Formats: sequence, structure tokens, C-alpha cells
Amino acid sequence: MAQPARAVSCSVGVTRDRFLADLYPQRKPVVLKGIDLGACTAKWTVDYLSQTAGTKEVKIHVSTVPQMDFLSKNFVYRTLPFDTFVQRAAEVKHTEYFISEDEKYYLRSLGEDPRKDIADIRKQFPLLAEDIQIPEYFAKEQFFSSVFRISSAGLQLWTHYDVMDNFLIQVTGKKRVVLYSPRDAPYLYLAGTKSEVLDVDNPDLEKYPLFLKARRYECYLEAGDVLFIPALWFHNVISEEFGVGVNIFWKHLPSQCYDKTDTYGNKDPTAATRAVQILDRALKTLEELPEEYRDFYARRMVLRIQEKAYSTNYE
Repeated sequence: MAQPARAVSCSVGVTRDRFLADLYPQRKPVVLKGIDLGACTAKWTVDYLSQTAGTKEVKIHVSTVPQMDFLSKNFVYRTLPFDTFVQRAAEVKHTEYFISEDEKYYLRSLGEDPRKDIADIRKQFPLLAEDIQIPEYFAKEQFFSSVFRISSAGLQLWTHYDVMDNFLIQVTGKKRVVLYSPRDAPYLYLAGTKSEVLDVDNPDLEKYPLFLKARRYECYLEAGDVLFIPALWFHNVISEEFGVGVNIFWKHLPSQCYDKTDTYGNKDPTAATRAVQILDRALKTLEELPEEYRDFYARRMVLRIQEKAYSTNYE
């Protein structure tokens, strides 16, 4: 069993000034309620979405299991007209399907050329963008992307972190979100930006014994809720119902800190990438020593990293 969860705090009717002065500096997740998101929370039914976005083709994830794993790729990519996709994603059982009648669907919108262009709902789904009022709690020049997402009921996305701050806007449906602090990265069995632990509710503790040390936070998002996810906070998202959301990513660091080829907002800052490369070279150099010496100097390196780089500004 996983650790008992700590509830993510909630704030109602938060203004931009209060968010920036009181909540944002804490660098912790918080659920914002009572924010005016425009007409989308009432209008974005399955039929309305189908009619408004029409037959535009979208690339989607199709999975036969609820827990999607980006590391093992236990899903396939397929393309469907948007209206067909929405109708299927809202179904529990399908009469038309790719793999099985209970397969699940997930859309993460992409730029026109995903290798060069960011996702922006105003460009990919302009008519739908007119319905949503995005909380402008950051400077316009900090904006990075607005990602339109649709998930089948029961779908669970892998635990991962992003390198930019993020508003997860739950427009319709319900989600459960499990989060972990950046400080608990040593317990999450990382492969790049993603955790190998898929089932955060019932983890395999024989395979992942350190996972119990990770402090777990949890919240439930209703339609109209906005979850602030600070950069580097790990999050695992479970769609309790068919639902539609929009993620807004913005740059917390100066623009030059980010990888210019990053269109998804999940490539590590350039300085961090360089540091890891330097560390890999240092570890390769240690291989020239016998085991006893290699172990001794590796432990000294760890102590030096802790002394020079670890922060004390965590609870």
C-alpha cells in the first residue's frame, strides 16, 4: 500500500494579486476554486465539442489498460477525426475500436509541427478557445503553451514532472491527482522525467521499496477547478470520469535557461543537462580506480554535492 495522502490545500476566489503574493512564492500545489473560466464549463459537452471542432484529424493514444506507461509504451498512436474521437472517448464500450471494445483514449494536443511548434489551443482549436477564459496570473511574455486534453474515464497517466509552472484547468469531468515533492525524487525510481512506478495506489514494494518514503499529496478536481502544479513537482493524473482539460505552461525561469528545441515543456534546463553530462564524465573517470577507491571518492562526491547544492528551504 502507498503512504496515506496529505490533502492539497484549496483556495476559493483567489485574485491574481493574492496568488502572486501569498500562494505562488510557497512553490506548493494548490487547488484554485471559483475562478471565472468563461463559457467552457457549461458548453463543452460531447455534442458541442464534436460539432465545433468537427472533423479535424487528431493524433491520440489508444490503450487497452487503464495505467498508461510511457517507458514501456503500452499504448499505440492512432489518428481519428476529432468528432469521432470525442464520441469514442466518452463511451465505456465501443462498437468501433482499434484493439478492444473497452480500449481507452487520450488526446494531448500538439503543434502543427510537433518538432517545432508548441501546443496552443488558440491555434489548434480556435473556436473552442473562444469559450475559455485563461487565468492570466503570469506575464504574457512568460506564456509557453496551452495544451488541450481529453481522457476516457478510468485512464491514468504516468507519474512525471515538467520543468515549467503549470495550471491544470479541469473544464469538465473529475480527476484525482497524486503529487510528490521534487525533494522525493530519490524514491520515485526515475527514468528521465518519468517514474517507473505506475500504480501509485498499490505499488510493488518488492521492486520499489524506497517508494514508501515518498511523501504523497492528493486532490480531487471538479469541473471548474484549477490546480497549480509548480515546476518539478511530480504528478500522476487519474480521470475519474470522461473529461476535458487545458494545461497552461509558463516560464518560471528566464527564457535562456530553457532548451530552445523543447516544444513540450519537459526537457531539463540547459544548465541541468550540462551538469548531468559533466557528472557522467566524472563517474566514467572514477572507473579507472579499484573498487575500494572508487567507492571512497564517490561517497566524497555525494557529500560535496549535498554541501554545495542541496537546499535547506524545504519542510
